[in-house]
Amino acid sequence: MPLTLTLTEGVLPKGQESIAFARLSDAMIKWHGLTGNSAITPNIVGSINVLPKEHTFSGSKEAPVVFIEWKVPAFAFNSREIQLGYIEEATDIIHSMSGEKQPRERIWVNVVHAVDGAWGIGGVALTNAQLTG
Repeated sequence: MPLTLTLTEGVLPKGQESIAFARLSDAMIKWHGLTGNSAITPNIVGSINVLPKEHTFSGSKEAPVVFIEWKVPAFAFNSREIQLGYIEEATDIIHSMSGEKQPRERIWVNVVHAVDGAWGIGGVALTNAQLTG
């Protein structure tokens, strides 16, 4: 389940991006009740993109931004409680780690769901039932 963390250079203290990534991942696992799950944990993967200030925008103007994007199977983030809880916690993580300098209004979280059967691990296309069973 890839997490893509994209942020403007300087939003977090240099070197803290990987800590933020880990905290965001741990929060996702927690909100899904999967803490300690040996099948899911190694499949939380992703990347961090730190962009120069002149390459990030809000309202079509240069601005410091943070984008937290998950690509997950359809069964993830499937309850309103998980959606509300994770998004609030993820926003709090970044806001706090920025020294409360990054405005909450410039922290976006979104989730993209894969089509059932189009989740591939190790060259195998897995269905939701295979992933959860």
